[in-house]
Amino acid sequence: MIHSHIAHFYALAAPDFVLGPTSDPAMRNILGVVAKVGLEIGGEVIKHRAYAQNIQAVIGGKATHPVFGLPGGVSKPITEEERADFEEKAKSEVEFAKFSLKLFNDVVLANKEYLELIIGNIYTMKSYYMGLVDSNNKVNFYDGDIRVIDPAGKEVAKFKPADYLEYIAEHVEPWSYLKFPFLKKIGWKGMVEGNDSGVYRVSPLARLNVADGMATPLAQAEYEKMYSTLGGKPVHATLAFHWARLIELLYAAEHLLELSQDKEITSPEVRIIPTATPDEGVGVVEAPRGTLIHHYQTDGKGIVQKANLIVATGHNYPAINMSIKKAAQGVIQKGKEVSEGLLNMVEMAFRAYDPCFGCATHTLPGQMPLEVIIRDSSGEVVKRLSQHLPSESTGIKVNVV
Repeated sequence: MIHSHIAHFYALAAPDFVLGPTSDPAMRNILGVVAKVGLEIGGEVIKHRAYAQNIQAVIGGKATHPVFGLPGGVSKPITEEERADFEEKAKSEVEFAKFSLKLFNDVVLANKEYLELIIGNIYTMKSYYMGLVDSNNKVNFYDGDIRVIDPAGKEVAKFKPADYLEYIAEHVEPWSYLKFPFLKKIGWKGMVEGNDSGVYRVSPLARLNVADGMATPLAQAEYEKMYSTLGGKPVHATLAFHWARLIELLYAAEHLLELSQDKEITSPEVRIIPTATPDEGVGVVEAPRGTLIHHYQTDGKGIVQKANLIVATGHNYPAINMSIKKAAQGVIQKGKEVSEGLLNMVEMAFRAYDPCFGCATHTLPGQMPLEVIIRDSSGEVVKRLSQHLPSESTGIKVNVV
């Protein structure tokens, strides 16, 4: 969670705010951010993301796609030397998270134009929200119940992960590889906002919206500040995903420190060898992008016969489409030149979700395909803009009338 949130904020979000959403695209990237804020800060970003990656590698064997998981536990315990190293790194991560929130406060919140952009209608979408909470309804990444609230903040469902099929269904459209999840009890009403729509969102902001608070003190203070600044719960501002992401960064760092100081963390008891062969299992965790559901059914030998995955980007797919369309309709106006900067402001709605379409569709184009078609009131094409679009059948398409 720490390394992903650092990467997303500094590489994908910060360029739009530190450099400006319509700044020169040659500079509107992580290198431009470093040039603006200084090499020392750039070094801290790289160092603290590497700290988190290193902890993952030590525990899991690899920083990405760890190889230590076994039926009934994990393959090896943590040594005291490793624990002490984790503790020092965790202390540093807490300070870096605090610095990141101060940077957000100084650069974004102190800028009236940026604050208006965050809370303005262009990037606002009223939806339901979903996320894991612990027994005290506090944010939890790993264990707990799934809680759903409506656009007014009222709890409408709270269920065990194994019961997800009673609450979530998926709609299919012929033009997309991805399915469109929706709340089963409301039904699929199309890609529309509001209480009567089954569309919901998962994300750092969704987790904060469904929870009654954070389980660590520094993150709780920042949680309260965000809702106080943005007018109370729930917050529907899509660009506030970035703020929530930094609050979660602080929570994750605080919790990492707590875990590294737990006396039981070096216990050699890391596995209980199973004595039975289960035939079905559902696992739900909060990935950096939102709720992640894995559901497997196996035969008598434990060989997977059926699998169903709903990844965070899948949950958000209807909302991503809606957010892109609303941003395009908001920034593209009659008599206003449609520039690269305006296209980037459409992309900002997309990037806020930290989407992984490589995960969700199992394809990775390596670029940001985008096509915007502007039509007049009679439907005639006025202008067509595109980037990285290899064919007419791929990429993000936005029709603006």
